[in-house]
Amino acid sequence: MDFFKRLCKLIVGLFLYALGIMVTINANIGYSPWDVFHVGVSKATGLSLGTISISVGFIIVIITSLLGEKFGIGTILNMILIGVFIDIIIKLDFLPVGKSFLQGTAMLLIGLEIIAFATYFYISPGFGAGPRDGLMVALSRKLGLSIGICRSIIEFVAAIGGYFLGGMLGVGTVIAVLSIGFLVQNTFKIIGFDPKAIKHESVKTTISNLTKKR
Repeated sequence: MDFFKRLCKLIVGLFLYALGIMVTINANIGYSPWDVFHVGVSKATGLSLGTISISVGFIIVIITSLLGEKFGIGTILNMILIGVFIDIIIKLDFLPVGKSFLQGTAMLLIGLEIIAFATYFYISPGFGAGPRDGLMVALSRKLGLSIGICRSIIEFVAAIGGYFLGGMLGVGTVIAVLSIGFLVQNTFKIIGFDPKAIKHESVKTTISNLTKKR
C-alpha cells in the first residue's frame, strides 16, 4: 500500500473515531472513561471538547516520549485530527441525542462499534499508535504489568479525574469499559486483522522512506 493510500486510510479512521466518540457522548447515559475526562476538563476550562482532546493528546505524547516510546505521523495526526473532527461534528449538530435508556444504550453500542472499526483503520497503515495507546504500552513496559491492567488503571484514573471536574459517569461508562475490548477484538477477528503483525514507522522512518522514493 503506497503512502497516499495509507494516509487516506489513517484519516478516515480518525474521522470515524471522532464520530464514534460523539455518538457515545450523545447517547446520554454516561461517557466512556476518556470522554468523562475530556468533558470534565472542557467544563472546568471553558475550552471546546476538540481543543481539550488535542491538548491532552499533546501532553500524553510528551510523557510517552520521556518514557522511551517512539511516535509516528499517525500519533501526531491522531492527536490533532480527532479533536478537529470532534469540533466539526459538534458544530454541524447532525447526531441525535438519546432520550431514553434503551435508545441511549443502542447509541452507545453503535458508537463503540464505530470506534472499534475506526481503530482498525488508523492502526493498520502502520504510522504509529495513538497517544493514549502509546501511554498504555509505555506504562506496561516500565511497570512490568500487562497491557490490560495498565489500560484499566489509565481509564480508571481518567474517569475519576473527569468526574470530579464535571464529566458524566453513568451506566454507559460501565458498559463502555466492559464492552469496548470485546467489540474491538471481535471486529478485528471478522476483518481478519492482527494488530500485533503491524510494524509501526517512526516519523524519522516515514520521512526517510519518502525521501528515498524521490
